[in-house]
Amino acid sequence: MGNYKILAINPGSTSTKIAVFKGTEKLLSENVQHAAEDLAKFAEVSDQLQFRYQMIADMLKEKQIDLSDLDAVVGRGGGLMACEGGVYGIDDLLFDHASRGATGVQHPAQLGPQIARTFADEYGCPAFVVNPPDTDEGIPEARLTGIKGVLRRPTSHALNQKETAIVHSGKMGVRYEDMNYVVCHIGGGISITAHRKGKMIDSNDYVSGDGPLTPTRSGSVPLIPLVNYIFDKGLDRKTATELATKTGGFVDLLGTSDAREVCAMAAEGNRFAQLAWDTMVYQIIKQVGAMAAALHGKVDAILLGGGMVFNEDLVAKIKEAVEFIAPVYAYPGEFEMEAMAHGATRVLDGEEELKTYTGVKNYNVSDFLGE
Repeated sequence: MGNYKILAINPGSTSTKIAVFKGTEKLLSENVQHAAEDLAKFAEVSDQLQFRYQMIADMLKEKQIDLSDLDAVVGRGGGLMACEGGVYGIDDLLFDHASRGATGVQHPAQLGPQIARTFADEYGCPAFVVNPPDTDEGIPEARLTGIKGVLRRPTSHALNQKETAIVHSGKMGVRYEDMNYVVCHIGGGISITAHRKGKMIDSNDYVSGDGPLTPTRSGSVPLIPLVNYIFDKGLDRKTATELATKTGGFVDLLGTSDAREVCAMAAEGNRFAQLAWDTMVYQIIKQVGAMAAALHGKVDAILLGGGMVFNEDLVAKIKEAVEFIAPVYAYPGEFEMEAMAHGATRVLDGEEELKTYTGVKNYNVSDFLGE
């Protein structure tokens, strides 16, 4: 592995995570906070580019981080059309799609490629995105539903999931591309994905609230009761959407999005909190089984990642239920910054081929309309 200096940038809603790596050494890890009143001045997400860039540049200068010898800059992706996983160069097309949010969804992650390209242009080095949130490698059978024109999109925490699988493969002395895994990201969002020979062929659409209930997401809900609930409550589109993605799950059931608080409530004898927690774990277990079936039972390992995997009781319950399928390994926490740096390193070392973003969805919607 080359001893490259790499700047990684991961924008969030009110902060931007920054890390600087020199080979395997992390020289800097900072979370640059952005005041809500400052961000409110910008009409669109991309309008924040110069504001966030300058705050990051000022912080790096204050920390006396020399960027003159940068080998690459990596930005969290966002705003891109559905694409295969991998490392992409931030060319003009990818920059443009991130800038305007080609998918029609505005999210702070789309600032990642823009800020990365700005730094790279200044310091004369390449800029990349690694396994962006728009990664979609689902097979056709994972997309079609029983309602024409309504498709499932197998979304997942692609960056952290693939990094977990790559790291595990390295520890086992095998190649990720040769293995079959069920990989679980268990945090504020929960995605459980079937990885077949390096491709994520199916997953719950966690972005849309599909799959297990989570601290903030409703999880899969029976359609007729849900339709009746929306009409009976008179919910508008925005409120109903937020119930699926922001205000559901533990928030709606218990009034908190903090999984640790839910565990504390259960430990103090709150039976409903215990039921909510046990239900989430039960639904995770069922989803693992579904993804194992999608792999025809040929599963080399089940990998658990994400913040809630620090909870040993959760890991123990999942292991007890699913170890009959394959060995279970826990990798608690998130490795997004490391994953971005490692992706860039693989390309710079020639271990992985750099991909070119086409700007075209890697599947045709017309194929699912029966026309």
